[in-house]
Amino acid sequence: MIVYQDILGKLSRCGWPTTRLQRERMVSNGTIIQIRAGKPITTATLDVICRLCQCQPGELLAWVPDEPPEE
Repeated sequence: MIVYQDILGKLSRCGWPTTRLQRERMVSNGTIIQIRAGKPITTATLDVICRLCQCQPGELLAWVPDEPPEE
């Protein structure tokens, strides 16, 4: 499964705290809620975040194996 690696923290360190993101309409409040909950975001949103932080998607996401089903 894909997990986020502190996207909002990285944005904040790059000068884009959530209040500024919302005020300048860079990322919606709904998207911020999705990120906080670890739910999927669009590649368009990921593109905006990478542009704002001047980073690659791999710096924001990680793949971790799903837990095997219990027998």
